[in-house]
Amino acid sequence: MKPISSKVLIILAFIAIYIIWGSTYLMNKIAVTELPAFFIATVRFLCASLLIFGIAALSGKKLSITKRQFLNSIFVAFLFMVSGNGLFVWALKFLDSGFTALLASTQPLFVLLLMRLIDKKRMRRKSIIGVVFGILGMYLLVSQRELIMDEDTLKGIVLVFVCVLGWSYASVFVSKADLPKNHLVSTGYQMGIACLMLAIVSFAIGEEWTSPLNWSSDVQWSMILLIVFGSLVAFTAFNYLLKQVSTEKVSTASYVNPVVALFLGWWILDEKLTTQSLIAAGILLIGVYFITSRKK
Repeated sequence: MKPISSKVLIILAFIAIYIIWGSTYLMNKIAVTELPAFFIATVRFLCASLLIFGIAALSGKKLSITKRQFLNSIFVAFLFMVSGNGLFVWALKFLDSGFTALLASTQPLFVLLLMRLIDKKRMRRKSIIGVVFGILGMYLLVSQRELIMDEDTLKGIVLVFVCVLGWSYASVFVSKADLPKNHLVSTGYQMGIACLMLAIVSFAIGEEWTSPLNWSSDVQWSMILLIVFGSLVAFTAFNYLLKQVSTEKVSTASYVNPVVALFLGWWILDEKLTTQSLIAAGILLIGVYFITSRKK
């Protein structure tokens, strides 16, 4: 069988992080209405890591890891999955899935600023234009007074921004870090480590653990989709892209995901979809165009 070209793999990987991750906001929102946040993340990454290691082993991949790679995996797992996912799912208790996704769309702004601060990397003209559109879209979103007057809503917004900052730094770090070369193996270690840390947090704050047999059918299906597609497929694609294309291009998923999340939240959960939110989403997509269309 003819191997798939790297260009096709990159396109498929972008489709995965754009569309699949856009739908995970809906899946997490459904799950967190019934289950505690860190418990959800623990189960998700435990199952996903076992699946990933199984696939890697069956395909003959080496599962060995160096001390440096293991330490880097711990650091990345904490930022991506404990802070970036555990806290994020918790924030969904207080926010609509579409609104949360739009808040997360600030990630490319953080990435570009961190690359400027850490790597002294000069921002190109198109990147700057993309950032400007991103800020404008963000302003239109948060200026909707009726969405942010509630105290719980403000708590959720703060949690999202903490997640976004950690995720952004991890994205910059991973692009240069010494991690297992195989993306399945690298993802498996990150998720395996993360599920242990998430379980510790879950027990420490007294979350109640329940059997999947006692979950509603909606939650069961949401967890299956989160594990197989949100973790196994999309996160592996994400790690692959961080090694193949520029970090700021990968971070544009945070611009596209909200559009998917807004539509699904409105369609399935009857979440409020305002004209201003739609305009903000459109402006954010323009920012995607300018960031992704710049030349290396």
